[in-house]
Amino acid sequence: MRKRKSNIFAGIDPVLVLLFLALIFFGWVNIYAASITEGGTEIFDFSTLHGKQLQWIALSGVLILITISLDSKFYENFSGIIYIIALIALAGLFLFGNNINGATSWYNFGFSSIQPSEFAKAATALALANFLSTPTNDLKNFNTQLRAFIIVLLPTILIVLQPDAGSALIYLSLVFVLYREGLPAYYIGIGLLAILLFVLTLALGLKVSLIIVLTLITGFFLYLARTNNANLRRDWLKFLGTYLAIGLFIFSVNYVFNNVFEQRHRDRFAIVLGKTSDTQGIGYNTNQSMITIGSGGWTGKGFLEGDRTQGNFVPEQPTDYIFSTVGEEWGFLGSTAIILIFVAFIIRIIQLAERQKSDFSRIFGYATATIFFFHFMINIGMVIGLIPTIGIPLPFFSYGGSSLWGFTLLLFIFIRLDADRTYVW
Repeated sequence: MRKRKSNIFAGIDPVLVLLFLALIFFGWVNIYAASITEGGTEIFDFSTLHGKQLQWIALSGVLILITISLDSKFYENFSGIIYIIALIALAGLFLFGNNINGATSWYNFGFSSIQPSEFAKAATALALANFLSTPTNDLKNFNTQLRAFIIVLLPTILIVLQPDAGSALIYLSLVFVLYREGLPAYYIGIGLLAILLFVLTLALGLKVSLIIVLTLITGFFLYLARTNNANLRRDWLKFLGTYLAIGLFIFSVNYVFNNVFEQRHRDRFAIVLGKTSDTQGIGYNTNQSMITIGSGGWTGKGFLEGDRTQGNFVPEQPTDYIFSTVGEEWGFLGSTAIILIFVAFIIRIIQLAERQKSDFSRIFGYATATIFFFHFMINIGMVIGLIPTIGIPLPFFSYGGSSLWGFTLLLFIFIRLDADRTYVW
């Protein structure tokens, strides 16, 4: 048995840390560019958004030191307690939370507000990693699958009820971690099919989508029968059940869309699907973001030279639409460079996850990569109009202390686990 070195920085991956620092730096630079329209241009003017973000970045240094100072086994041994605390914090919002923009997602402490869903991502990843790393929990077993789904769904449900559908979607992405650890592929297939049917029904209408889907399924079943992979007479109940399940799902789409979704969600889906054009109403933010990004051209207008950014054309630009600042001031080339840094960052996390000697560390690493990837993919898709606006921050770029701390905590827990991968406890 080897003891851990007293130097808390020993074994820390320098590549991942440098990529993190690059994202933090470029993120703050663009927040500065998007926030100086408030009137304050001084870097250390803490009354501005860029000044407040600088404070959060400085405090992140303290959080990093605390996170990497703890033994790796602390995160594994106390993952259950951390998860329960996170659930209590989410549930407590319904009693003590502060409503902002229609969602009860924040605790107001006077000097600042905290969004617990940002920190619960790390807690859920820890709980899931601890559960799946137990040798007796095999994801080929239905009971194990059910318990793993419950771990993911509990915080998801609490966040949906706030309501904050965007953040809840990130938690559901952890199903890909389950797939990596042995969850049968048909679960992913069912989920992707449900999304496809949902969008197809909204885009083409109930009758057209029903005819198309049932025709394709019939052709698929006939193909299986001809290749001797299926017997239509023997398996007719399975085929009938498939028809009924898909038919009922398609018929339920309009009900869910009209009665479960809020009007703002319906409007945003309608815009993305091209069913309506509302550049002055619900689609204003996205439309202005797309125009702002496009105005940057190949090389951009230059730092602090973005007239649309300086003119406050894009609402919520320092938060959800921060990437539009990158597009205008740094152009296509600068945007591509930022995207490549994000891609390298996520790939590096996956590389480190693969070299872990413990199942717990590997699973947590993949959960970390998944969370970052979906935040990155959804936010970029949102600001260029490919995905409806759902309020997903871009890691280390979007303004906000909770998201910055949540992402930093998630990342440096994994960095600590990776640094201790060679030690036996």
